[in-house]
Amino acid sequence: MTLLVSAASGHLGRLVIDALLARGVAASDVVAGVRTPAKADELAARGIRVVEFDYSRPDTLTAGLEGVTRVLLISGTDPDRATGHRNVVEAARAAGIERLVYTSAPRVDEIDYALGADHLATERAISEAGLDATILRNNWYTENYLDSVARAADSGVIVAAVGDARVASASRRDYAEAAAVALTTDDLVGQTLELGGDVTWTYDELAAAAGEVLGREVAYQPVTLEQLAAGLEQAGLDAGTAAFVAGIDDAIARGALSQTDRTLARVIGRPTTPLVEGLREGLGR
Repeated sequence: MTLLVSAASGHLGRLVIDALLARGVAASDVVAGVRTPAKADELAARGIRVVEFDYSRPDTLTAGLEGVTRVLLISGTDPDRATGHRNVVEAARAAGIERLVYTSAPRVDEIDYALGADHLATERAISEAGLDATILRNNWYTENYLDSVARAADSGVIVAAVGDARVASASRRDYAEAAAVALTTDDLVGQTLELGGDVTWTYDELAAAAGEVLGREVAYQPVTLEQLAAGLEQAGLDAGTAAFVAGIDDAIARGALSQTDRTLARVIGRPTTPLVEGLREGLGR
């Protein structure tokens, strides 16, 4: 098999490649799809073929998929990500790709939220294309909270508009290992998996974990969605972006990240990384 990892120069993509190599996949059987090949010299130095793979440019997708058997589509970050994802799906269909693995978002067919809408549209495009696929609905990465925890080193507070919601985060490395399993085995084909950490936590518990890592007292400061959006605008975000970010907190408050049944641990064959450990690793403490 020849396995293409898209967005391979990003945080998750690099970890997926590490996980593939750790599972015994030869570097020559891995293709790193990146938007800017010049930024992937480190991957090329490891014997991995680097190809241009820009979701917004279908010509690069067609060329990048030559000789590829299975593809990991790591969700993009562009404002019109759904269109880019559909471009990849269509290119994979046209190329006769054997398996597509997609990193989606949690509970997108149960809870309506802006971030989830693009992922749900991509899932539907994959289904309509008739591809053999595995959908990995990744809960939050613990690393998503590193900036908040770093700021708390000075402020002593973590501000959010999530109420008493719970989050089942795991480290990127955990999700990367699951993607490697989905790419290299047939165990998960045709499945849509809700993946998350073994333990759900509240933002009070996040603050306590941050305090443990930072060696100082940290408290969770709940605010309203309106207060959060206003604060984000004061910090320099435009109104649209501030509303989008506040909308993520609204989704969390409505339970988008609250469920876990330890599927991720079963897929990777070990417990997921605990919150404190994930924060400590991410901050290098």
